[in-house]
Amino acid sequence: MANVKFDDFLKQELKDPKFRAAFEEENNKLASSAAILLAREDLGWSQAELAEHANVPRSTVSRTEKGKNVSIATLTKLAAAMGKTVKIQID
Repeated sequence: MANVKFDDFLKQELKDPKFRAAFEEENNKLASSAAILLAREDLGWSQAELAEHANVPRSTVSRTEKGKNVSIATLTKLAAAMGKTVKIQID
């Protein structure tokens, strides 16, 4: 079996429109999740503290940071609790 670099493999797979769409959707979820996590950590808050400020269960914060709950409503609520806003950019 030949060694294939991941970047080369990904570049090839991204030529498939279905794969590209799924990849981009997942990448957007992870970017949103990472933004919430980093903002929370910048404040020095635990997940429980963010949950309290946002008036949501801690499990909501956890799921959001794992990319499993990235609805605009949830992202907006968590961001607002941290004094942040959500900006959506369509390229």
